Amino acid sequence: MMSINDNTPVGALTVGQLKEILAVEKVEPITQVQNFTDNKYIYGLKGIRDEFAVSHATAQKYKDGILKEAVQQVGRKIIVDREKAHQLFANSGRAL
Repeated sequence: MMSINDNTPVGALTVGQLKEILAVEKVEPITQVQNFTDNKYIYGLKGIRDEFAVSHATAQKYKDGILKEAVQQVGRKIIVDREKAHQLFANSGRAL
């Protein structure tokens, strides 16, 4: 049996050896778990559109511009802190 070290190509391993290595090196993904179930948050571009009564294109501009500090985006999921978004919107000098 060959010795397995950091320089061993993955293609040279058997399925059993790979499973064994993955079981030993099991790494937990780093995730931040936050509770987004209350009315404190706006979800998605539709939420921004409804909250600020703007078009889809304008909601995208707001998300990337004046509301950027209130937006958390992971992949396709967009979550906006409603209170912070309203503060940023008011500070921008725009009216609802």
